[in-house]
Amino acid sequence: MKLFYSATSPYVRKVMACAITRGLENRIEKVPTNPHQSPPELLAANPLSKVTCLVTDDGLALFDSPVICEYLDSRGEALPLFPSHGAARWRALKFQAMADGILDAAVTGRGELGKPKEAARDATIARFKAAISNTLDALEADPPHRLVDIGSIAVACALGYLDFRYASDPWRERCPKLAAWYEAFAQNPGLAQTAPKE
Repeated sequence: MKLFYSATSPYVRKVMACAITRGLENRIEKVPTNPHQSPPELLAANPLSKVTCLVTDDGLALFDSPVICEYLDSRGEALPLFPSHGAARWRALKFQAMADGILDAAVTGRGELGKPKEAARDATIARFKAAISNTLDALEADPPHRLVDIGSIAVACALGYLDFRYASDPWRERCPKLAAWYEAFAQNPGLAQTAPKE
């Protein structure tokens, strides 16, 4: 398998955390990619010119981290990260959606912060910050469990990204239960080995 990736992408981190948890990391060739430059090799696999993008051993290109994570969950013999049915499945998928929502707002909001100030941009940034804050409040009220599934991995990656890119806006003080969960959960090999670095 071949993975187009950017080292600081939280979506790539989620994919690699799943790969490590499933014992598949040694089967993935990582191709450092700057999606903003739209390199031809990435465009040939993903017309959206986005990472993360995985090309399977049989040449199928998959993109968007939820799709790739579910594909990885179908490989290997480890316990599944996507529960197959019932309340556990819907809870895991709900947490993944919440985490991806935090990331969508945080990644896009970070890009907006570097642009010149204007009223419309400030309103957009405020909306992103509110989405992150509201979702953190919901996670504080009902933190993920310690079970390693797609929901808990996704939430841990989102919180790690907030620590990495929004250190001046600490979330831990207002979310002590969530912070305690994260400190323990982040010790899992898939999270510990993929912690973001500049």
